Amino acid sequence: MASRRDFLKQGAGLCALGALGAQIAAAASSTTEMSPPPDLFDAQLLDLDFWVKPRTLSVVRPASGERAKVLYWKDGEVIDSAYQELCHLLRDVNGRETAPIDPKLLEMLWGTQAFIARYGLTQPLEILSGYRTEASNKRLIEEGVPAARKSLHMLGKAADIRVAALNEEVLGGLIRSFRQGGVGYYYRSGPKGGWIHADTGLQRTWKG
Repeated sequence: MASRRDFLKQGAGLCALGALGAQIAAAASSTTEMSPPPDLFDAQLLDLDFWVKPRTLSVVRPASGERAKVLYWKDGEVIDSAYQELCHLLRDVNGRETAPIDPKLLEMLWGTQAFIARYGLTQPLEILSGYRTEASNKRLIEEGVPAARKSLHMLGKAADIRVAALNEEVLGGLIRSFRQGGVGYYYRSGPKGGWIHADTGLQRTWKG
């Protein structure tokens, strides 16, 4: 489990996004072009008070119908029972298996939710896919669903997510500005639209 210093360091690396904030607010009702995100390691942009507050994740799993609001970090420490609950919520629903989720991924998800909440967007994160067993990942590939053969989902280091009020460009741009891993944009038509893949691997972006 990550230490308090680890989580504060990750939080400092995830913060700042001031210039992006106005675009997040505007994007709640319309598509907008996004300027490059600010340098997250610019000390003048850090908002440390924001990152030492208790951390709660509100998520929904459409595949299972589950909803939860979990306080998992408080007073500089991860709450183990809450961490285990989040691992269960991000489990392989189809394969019916649970695995440890990378704490950095939880930080990325929380950072996304907490940042947009500052602009009045309080919808839960839709977790379309979290951990995947090797068998589940292979089945997706065989069915033609976008999935890498060495997917980080199988290591508990990736999640496919959606926020009802944000389009893919805005949500992906926010996560990409964290500079904590890979971001994939999956555009789909229809009432629910596409989704964003977020992981804690190498920094890279792609569209699928």
